[in-house]
Order: sequence, then C-alpha cells, then structure tokens
Amino acid sequence: MKPSIHHRTEQHVTHLTLDRPEALNALTPDMRDHLIALLTDASAAPDVRAVVLTGTGRGFCAGADLRGGAVAGERIPGDVSRTLRLGAQRLIAAVLDCEKPVIAAVNGTAAGLGAHLAFACDLVLAAESARFIEVFVRRALVPDGGGAYLLPRLIGPQRAKELLFFGDALPAADAERLGLVNRVVRDGELDKTAGEWATRLAAAPTRALALTKQLVNASLDTDRTTAFAAEAAAQEINMTTEDAREGLASFVERRCPEFRGR
Repeated sequence: MKPSIHHRTEQHVTHLTLDRPEALNALTPDMRDHLIALLTDASAAPDVRAVVLTGTGRGFCAGADLRGGAVAGERIPGDVSRTLRLGAQRLIAAVLDCEKPVIAAVNGTAAGLGAHLAFACDLVLAAESARFIEVFVRRALVPDGGGAYLLPRLIGPQRAKELLFFGDALPAADAERLGLVNRVVRDGELDKTAGEWATRLAAAPTRALALTKQLVNASLDTDRTTAFAAEAAAQEINMTTEDAREGLASFVERRCPEFRGR
C-alpha cells in the first residue's frame, strides 16, 4: 500500500504532501495522527528550519474522512468531544505550536478541517483554482478543528459568521481579499513560489522566528501587560542564540548575516 503522506527534508525544508487524491486528500484517523507526528518531529529537529504542507490532485484537503469509524457505530456521551480533542484539535494545535514556520501551499479544494488546516499555517499560498469551504453547516454540524477560534481572529466575527453560516465556496481571490490567503499564484507556479518562500525562511534566524510566531499567536488572547512581558522574555531568550550574535556582528561589520538556525 502506498503511503498517504509523502515527506522529505531538503535544504532544511520539510515537505509534507497529502497523497490521497481519489478522496481529495480527506484525512483518515491514521493520516491525521501521522501528520501530527511529522509536524512534531519537524518542530523538534534542529536541521529543519521551515515546513511546506500541500496536497496532490484537485484537492488540498477535503477535511476529515467521515466514511471511517469516527462516525460509525454506537457512541456514548463523551465520545465525540474526546475524538475532537485527540484528533482534529490536536492536529491544528500541532501546526500552531510548531516551532518552525509552516507554509500551506493550497493546490485545490480545502474544505472543513482541511480549510482550518490551511488557516492555522503561518503563511498561506493558494493556486488560482483553490477554494475554501466551511462545509459543516451543509451537514448540520458545528465547525470543528478550531474553525470558530481561527476565523474571527483572521477576518473578524461578521465575516467568519458569513462563511460558517452559509457554507459557500470561497474562491482563492476572495480569500486573499479577506486576508485568509497571503498570495494567489497561477496553478503551475504554486510549488515554485512555495519553494522560494521556504528557502527564504530556511535561511532566516530560526529561533527568532519561533519566538516571533509564539508572540503573534498569543497576542490576541492576552492583555497589553502580559504581551509586553512575553515580548521582553522572548527578547531575553533570543539574545542568547548564535544567530542573534551573528545578526548584531554583521550589522557592526556591514556585511550580510549568515544564520545557522542556532
């Protein structure tokens, strides 16, 4: 049986590709857990300095595979919430908590959990043919995978409710206009652009990026005093890194810095 997620690390960039095109890369429980493990490994690996997440075929990710055991059979109270905590929510947390910048290269349809997987990434590139769909309302379901947490923080509550209440397909250009996507590129240029962005991130000061990501992700849930204290602590920690010393030295010596991710 061929693997449903391909992964490789080249030039300090880990590439994760969902490869179940016949199902628009819908995530089975095994795929989801494998993806969580790969993101956790990339976060901890010193040699990894950026991550690119994409899919094969016409879909980026059609969400959770609802044809599997997650919705089948008898359930008792607590089963659903437990499944979400250990499944979809854990996946989104693995992206948000990854200490390396994660780029979503959205090659096609991103629906339900698949859309939230993209929105959780630090940077989102979308092919012109990509579209985002909050499908939950179409099935009389409540949004999961952090959708009601992520969307209001990205585009505000009114726009978030519009997407969640109607479940209409959102073309890539409209997603960019709303601020859900950083850039829309031609379908044939998606991999190239994602590679260029990842290369730039892999050459950047990795620990400084990790601390910056942590500060930004926490900023909307904290008051100013807490945010300023976290900023000061992050600056203190970062000044102990080799890259920070290299950055200051290169400024004084008027040369380009060479960061090593340490």
